[in-house]
Amino acid sequence: MVLNALQEQEILNQQKETFQTRRATVPALEEILFDAIPLLDHGFIRVVDYMGDDSAVVQAARVSYGKGTKKVSEDQGLINYLMRHRHSTPFEMCEIKFHVKLPIFVARQWIRHRTANVNEYSARYSIMDKEFYIPRSEHMAAQSKINHQGRGEVLEEARAEKIMQLLKDDALRAYDHYQLMLNETETGDKIDDNEDGLARELARMNLPVNFYTQWYWKIDLHNFMHFLSLRADPHAQYEIRVYAEAMLDVMKKWVPATYQAFMDYRMGAAYLSSKGLSVIQALLAGRNLTREESGMSLREWRELESVLQIKLP
Repeated sequence: MVLNALQEQEILNQQKETFQTRRATVPALEEILFDAIPLLDHGFIRVVDYMGDDSAVVQAARVSYGKGTKKVSEDQGLINYLMRHRHSTPFEMCEIKFHVKLPIFVARQWIRHRTANVNEYSARYSIMDKEFYIPRSEHMAAQSKINHQGRGEVLEEARAEKIMQLLKDDALRAYDHYQLMLNETETGDKIDDNEDGLARELARMNLPVNFYTQWYWKIDLHNFMHFLSLRADPHAQYEIRVYAEAMLDVMKKWVPATYQAFMDYRMGAAYLSSKGLSVIQALLAGRNLTREESGMSLREWRELESVLQIKLP
């Protein structure tokens, strides 16, 4: 279940309300405002508020010499310039707020982006839902032999099914014991005759990190793009990448000109070190520069080959 009945009713109530405003709004984003976009098996994201649009970025950039909004093509050119030259302040004029439901282990990666404002569901005050993440078999993989924090080959179907069952059994058993400690079981079972269950802040420690949590997450556009550049990258862990990719689609609706510049100059771009640039300059001049001559490590050399999609001498 992605949304419970209370959340569905809350969304319906929010969508029925309308407000008059003089501030900028974005019709494409208004269309999906408050809608839950399902992710993984029980997760979602939904936009609950935003401030600013592409024109806010342009306005902030031009305020230093007092010129107003120009043609759309000129605005795109200015946003492209800001993106190319890493001028971050104008992008900080826009903000967006999400309601996110995600596995706890994904939240622990996500919270590393400390430039956002976060308020998380509290298991000290409320009882956790019986919802936990189980990967699909195609996402069950062995430990990578190259990348110590990544995945390697996908497991054979039979082995994947066994591990998925272990994950499910462990999560169900942990939740049953969690309810038992709280004296909140459906059958009325208790550890003893004491009417008072264990404090929620203690009982929660029994739950594994594949259980779902929720939070409200607000961030400015500059830091939002930094988050997306790392978490929507193909090398990011799958479970957080699906959230970032969905947010990338939201960004396209919200600030299309900034999105295009972001895709052109950040997501679709490659960055070179001074040593890597020297190798390319040598190639353009018709001479080969060996790795030893370049002063690059073997790993840097392989990364440069990957970027250029050629085999270097």
